[in-house]
Amino acid sequence: MLRKILKYLVYPPKTISDKRLKEVFAGKWVVITGASSGIGEALTLRLINAGANLFLISRNEEKLKSLCSMAQEHSCQAHYCAMDLRQRGQLDSFCEELRSKLPEVDYLFCNAGKSIKRSISSSIDRMYDFDRTMDLNYRSLVALSLALMPSLRKTAGRIVYTSSVSSLYPFVPGWSAYHASKCAANAWCRTARREHGKLGVKVQIAYMPLVHTPMSDVNETYRNLPAYSADEAACILLKLAMSKKFCYKPWWAF
Repeated sequence: MLRKILKYLVYPPKTISDKRLKEVFAGKWVVITGASSGIGEALTLRLINAGANLFLISRNEEKLKSLCSMAQEHSCQAHYCAMDLRQRGQLDSFCEELRSKLPEVDYLFCNAGKSIKRSISSSIDRMYDFDRTMDLNYRSLVALSLALMPSLRKTAGRIVYTSSVSSLYPFVPGWSAYHASKCAANAWCRTARREHGKLGVKVQIAYMPLVHTPMSDVNETYRNLPAYSADEAACILLKLAMSKKFCYKPWWAF
């Protein structure tokens, strides 16, 4: 009982109106990274039901094909690119093609992320851990945002970045790569908000608390803690994207 009360207080339920989603997203072009699992998959499913047109990006081609087929069954246009956003060559080539593929984009949800817990002293011979984490959590956000900026300007579109509430607090040991990448992305979004806002493109950050996903549940400690579901996290992102707010923070964040 105490656990249920704690979860309700710290993680109050998140829902969203299907009717409202259809009003806002039906017929809109939405790009989602990390679309085949966790929050990205939940976001994709919500937007399929809302009638959005989708461009999905992740590594799991089989799952992307399945999601696109589902979208098309709901009379949505849907395309995908199966790729590893950590691979700079692949990403740079993809960004070159993206402007012609998507001349107009309404929303870019940068949701793909990498979480890694390893002490600095254990990383002496593992510089690639920092490179991969930074490439996915920060560089892919910037690369895709720059590539799609002309398309977003045409629609007065939005960039929504899934960050972490942990980046707002004093950092705990073991998460140097993760926190550095998230803080870099946060700083870029805050700067882009001021620059791109003048051009009609809104930039938003979701400082997400713990969410139960295949990525987070690898950590046994997190697996046993109260948290939001992937669908509730998707509701948070969608509500933020429909609002005038710059960011989402849990009520207890300061």
